[in-house]
Amino acid sequence: MKLSEYESLHGLPPVAGIASFEEAMRIGFSIDDCVSRLKRHHWCFRRLHQIFIHRLTAEPIYELKMAFSLHAHYCAEHAAAWRRRVAEMREPPLGLDQVPDPALEAYFDEILSAPDTAALVVGLYERALPALRDALQAHLDGTNRLVDHPTVRICRFALLEVDEMVAYGQRALPGLVTAERRIELAPWTERLDEFLAAAGGLDGSTDERPAMPSRIHSVRPSAYDGRPRRDARFPDPYNMGVHAEAFLYDERFPTAPKTLMMYYKRLREIDVPEMMASIIAETTDKPWEYRVDMTRQLWDEARHAMMGEVGFLRSGIDWRRFVRVNFTWSLALNLQLQPLERHAVLYFIEQGLMPRTGKRFEWETAIASGDAFAALVQDYDWADEVLHARIGRDWYVKAMGDAKQAVAYGDACWSRVLIDWESYRKEGLTRHENWWPGLYAEWCRVQGQSADPVVAAYATSYAAARADLKELSSSG
Repeated sequence: MKLSEYESLHGLPPVAGIASFEEAMRIGFSIDDCVSRLKRHHWCFRRLHQIFIHRLTAEPIYELKMAFSLHAHYCAEHAAAWRRRVAEMREPPLGLDQVPDPALEAYFDEILSAPDTAALVVGLYERALPALRDALQAHLDGTNRLVDHPTVRICRFALLEVDEMVAYGQRALPGLVTAERRIELAPWTERLDEFLAAAGGLDGSTDERPAMPSRIHSVRPSAYDGRPRRDARFPDPYNMGVHAEAFLYDERFPTAPKTLMMYYKRLREIDVPEMMASIIAETTDKPWEYRVDMTRQLWDEARHAMMGEVGFLRSGIDWRRFVRVNFTWSLALNLQLQPLERHAVLYFIEQGLMPRTGKRFEWETAIASGDAFAALVQDYDWADEVLHARIGRDWYVKAMGDAKQAVAYGDACWSRVLIDWESYRKEGLTRHENWWPGLYAEWCRVQGQSADPVVAAYATSYAAARADLKELSSSG
């Protein structure tokens, strides 16, 4: 019988609409071929996740710090999907952590070790991610869409977000890489191409493989840099002159201007991804699901920072002129504590946000202020923190044995952290400027209203700040 003589009833799409009969008849990849590609795709997502996490803290440019947070989250999720798919194909998910090819390992090592931001974004967004996109598309084009439909589905979903990451890079690169820098990077990008060719392409499908070239930047393994850095829009990252929580909980102050302090608290959460990246980067003995959950939380905290940024902009305020966002919390935790101790502090602080005086209070305050966007931000921020408490229970509390012991250990670790605001002042790193009066005056000008003298005069003495240093320094 000819295929043209076979018709579905009522002309309905055949094969559940996922393929034509011709496509469903095609001989695609065998299980062995499919699994081989899946393992390499999985490994590439893992390495990309590693690069985004390892370079996030020390990357000074705020927008890249936020993009790395999102793209690490994407890569963690997709690597998890690939692990599940491999386990479905008569292949236990063993060996997924093994290097599939020395040249491919060198390829990602070179990008991880990129000497500066320009080289890093070129390696990520002009080389690795487009290569991954092409490999995923090649899998879609080469496999049988009926027999391998579960793989087709995860490839399609992954392509949506890989395409998004590539598009981000296309928009970001012109502002980050000059023509002169491109010329300087040319020998290195050519070397990346040589590594990929020596690996048989990202998916290993190319038979002709030249000899593996020598490494350039990754001769020595790249070490994680846990010291946070900020760009020029954060001119005083040691500033601890404003106690946001003291203002929020002071009943003398009207509700409306408290939204400014909540926007500041949200923007200040830029330091949580900086700290959480250090936990993820330096914790190597956990299953991949740990990285998935922790990177989701890291991305949520980055979202919170951007919520604060958008809140200021929506209020008509240029936060860059009036707000001083410090990094003293992430700096102290990253340099003074071990990964488990940092996680303990994170969990301890999060537990303080769960009572009625925590996230619920901020949400109720935002509603009372009449600022609909502030209410929206705090509504979602509160929901996220409930999720983060669950992540803490799953990966920190269980490791500690019980909740009481986990909280006690977090309290003890937090008590050991020294955020020495006085030494920052003595060393000339900051004057601990009280920037609140300027911010409030600008808000009143934009709102077209007179300033409240009590609110305008708000200040916190160093003694009061020192008495409540934990609350002052927590990122909420």
